[in-house]
Amino acid sequence: MVTVLIFLGILSVLILIHEAGHFFTARAFGVKVLEFGMGFPPRIFSFKRGETVYSLNAIPLGGYVKLMGEEDPTHPQSLAGKGALTRFTILSAGAFMNFILPIILFAFIFMIPQDHFEGRVLIAGVSEGSPAQLAGLQSGDLILEVDGHDVYNIQELAYRIKLQLGDESTWTVMRPERLVTGSFGLGSEPGLGQPLTRDTEPYLVSLVPRWKPPAGEGNAGVQIRTIEGQVVSRSEPFWEAIPNGFVRMWEMLVLFKNEVTGWVIGANAPQLAGPVGIAQVTGEVARAGWLPLVELMALLSLNLAILNILPIPALDGGRILFVAIEWVRRGKRISPEREGLVHLVGFVVLISSIVVISYFDIVRIIQGGSLTN
Repeated sequence: MVTVLIFLGILSVLILIHEAGHFFTARAFGVKVLEFGMGFPPRIFSFKRGETVYSLNAIPLGGYVKLMGEEDPTHPQSLAGKGALTRFTILSAGAFMNFILPIILFAFIFMIPQDHFEGRVLIAGVSEGSPAQLAGLQSGDLILEVDGHDVYNIQELAYRIKLQLGDESTWTVMRPERLVTGSFGLGSEPGLGQPLTRDTEPYLVSLVPRWKPPAGEGNAGVQIRTIEGQVVSRSEPFWEAIPNGFVRMWEMLVLFKNEVTGWVIGANAPQLAGPVGIAQVTGEVARAGWLPLVELMALLSLNLAILNILPIPALDGGRILFVAIEWVRRGKRISPEREGLVHLVGFVVLISSIVVISYFDIVRIIQGGSLTN
């Protein structure tokens, strides 16, 4: 029950942010807002303030802003009566707000002091024929930076590699010089001592992380471990956290692009989740603490923005597509009846897809599976 409440709370915030984008831009451009609804009907309760009805509905899987004349341009306050640029702005405002929210959330996360396990990242092994071997990397090398970003643990290196799949990546590496190869130290037995090393000048290597590595080798082909590790508390001032929030959101978009590319080329299989699957993931993340939950909210908001901007009928992107077609046709619109039919078919397909995906989510949960495993 707690998991469900947390999931519904996060979903409600994301929907509220999204629909508020449509609401305020519509009001700003003089379009009459008939209803601001949270959830889908049947209606639980509602009240009217000014010219807008505010409603809470029984199915908590979405929301809507109902505008005057979405297909009928005859009313002076209708959406359809506005120009193409105005309609594009109003229709894209929801996705825009869902793009802005992750920036704020990531910046907030960066400002909160957090403990990290940090040390030096050591290459413990290099796979034969891998990008790392072709670049000249060897066991015992230390990875200092990847593409100008400090690498201080295994997770950070893996993250940087995933960002550059199929593209050239520049690594700053140091190869320590070994000073003692035998045993050392008073009373030590032969072969039991650790060799002394000395840091040398860092140098740069370039490699291209591969899309389809052999099993167990990884995209770059290195086996790594963190040495000389310690727990370090980190946080950033707001003047650094805010631009870094932009950077992190952009990196999430790159990871999303790489994930879709991997589906297309067969490097990895798609992992789809409906409301049930997302609720399961929410519960698992919540057990890790509230900061991971905030990060999950940022990722869900970004996914919602991407989904809504795609040209899918019944969603914002589908409506934007019709505006774009009108612009290409120099103002000649597709009939409201035909557009309405396309969106109706799209809505039926969308709901049917959610039902099918949710069925497989339930089956996976019953079998003890998880999307995070």
